[in-house]
Amino acid sequence: MNPFRTPGLVVASVIVPLACLAADPCRSGLNPGQRPGPYAFIVSTGPNRGKAHCFICEAENRPMVIVFARSLNDPTGKLLRQLDQALVEHRQAELRAWATFLSDDEPKLRPQVTEWVRKLGLTNLSVGIFEDADGPPTYRLNREADVTVLLAVRQKVVANYAYRPGELTEDHIREILLAVPKLLEPATP
Repeated sequence: MNPFRTPGLVVASVIVPLACLAADPCRSGLNPGQRPGPYAFIVSTGPNRGKAHCFICEAENRPMVIVFARSLNDPTGKLLRQLDQALVEHRQAELRAWATFLSDDEPKLRPQVTEWVRKLGLTNLSVGIFEDADGPPTYRLNREADVTVLLAVRQKVVANYAYRPGELTEDHIREILLAVPKLLEPATP
């Protein structure tokens, strides 16, 4: 065996699995069937602005869309704009939705979030900041996930979508929004 070729094999055997890991879908947050636990965060917009609030507690058994995000970017903005509209469309079904940004520096991020939400024109969707970049501990959010979206009803997660930076596309946003009406369907016995 040529000793000069062995290091190349070792490097190749390490690089290939790492490349495969990057192609795997991002996993973050609670799995379907799990219960979203209560958590409070500082609300940056709307009637609860400046206060710590628990939307999980308020939603109870109603259908809900929980968005955890780390970046103020265009794809996240598009998702939030469409969720803002979905709240209007599904008001009769009592749909709840909100976005929680994750940060270790809430006071620094708050004015940026407030201005960003104003520019997006969000009027129905509450947006705020959880004061820990890891998010609520019981949610087990992946640090690699830029956006994690949980759909839940009757205190059970029914769908989980997670995206690394740059992965959230128009198609993904459409997929999430198409799943929202399924939350509103009556429970089957």
